[in-house]
Amino acid sequence: MVARGTAGGRNGKARRGSRRCGAVALLLAGITLAAGGRGHADEPGPVRLEYRFRSGEVLPMSVAHRALTETTVAGTRQAVETATDSTKRWRVTDVDDMGRTTIEHSVDDVSMTSRTSDRGETRWRSADASPPPPGYETFADSLGIPLTRLVIDRAGRVLERRELRPQPPPATGDLMVVPLPDGPVAVGAEWTVPQEVVVEVPGGPRRAVRTRLRYRLDELRDGVAVIHVDTTVLTPIDDPRVEARLLERIWDGTIRFDIERGRVASRSTTIDRRVVGFSGAESSLRYKASLEERLAGP
Repeated sequence: MVARGTAGGRNGKARRGSRRCGAVALLLAGITLAAGGRGHADEPGPVRLEYRFRSGEVLPMSVAHRALTETTVAGTRQAVETATDSTKRWRVTDVDDMGRTTIEHSVDDVSMTSRTSDRGETRWRSADASPPPPGYETFADSLGIPLTRLVIDRAGRVLERRELRPQPPPATGDLMVVPLPDGPVAVGAEWTVPQEVVVEVPGGPRRAVRTRLRYRLDELRDGVAVIHVDTTVLTPIDDPRVEARLLERIWDGTIRFDIERGRVASRSTTIDRRVVGFSGAESSLRYKASLEERLAGP
């Protein structure tokens, strides 16, 4: 009887242990399922990225552009550094029922610095009363007046564009409007925009070069879409002179788009490229630049 009692006790303990293990397993399974459910629910789904403006709205943006150009020809090196800080302004003049928006672009103020390895430094601020130095007159005459008028749709496609005043060539990656995809997109989605750049080589013919901007939605965080963009040259280039003229147009960058307000909150682009042989076998050209643009105000 002792032996039977002992065996029964052991079997009872085994059954109780088995029940405890089963309960623990069920509890762990429940925790795992709950965690998996929460992770799935928190995962951001597709969002629609589109511009939303109101007629009469004014959007000031602070812009900082930095550039370094290093040129070596026949053993002689020259470096030019420029720094430009400005405030540009978008004034929304009309928004129709289809969401098509008419915008006028202007520049309120500018501060410019230029340094060259052989001529020293030149500075000018539009806020100062002094007249602009030689070569800066065009910038001074363009301040505070509409420069460009364009009509865009909700995806940022430019439907109409009119240059109201001649302007210097655009800075690094200075697209007037960041293009957005049609329809909702999730993280990882990509869209592309083809472009054609006309290159003029001194003493040579003009050449049309096809490029492509590729955009990728990298992240959705706190109501902001983080978008990466890079540039690919599609036309084969076998002339260093043409390649040198393209340096400013081959850039990478990051865009932060405010989803609820429907506008670009900030944009940054960078370039750091070098071309060899653009003016003789021993020549080289390096162009390094950055552009930081941020929406001012609340």
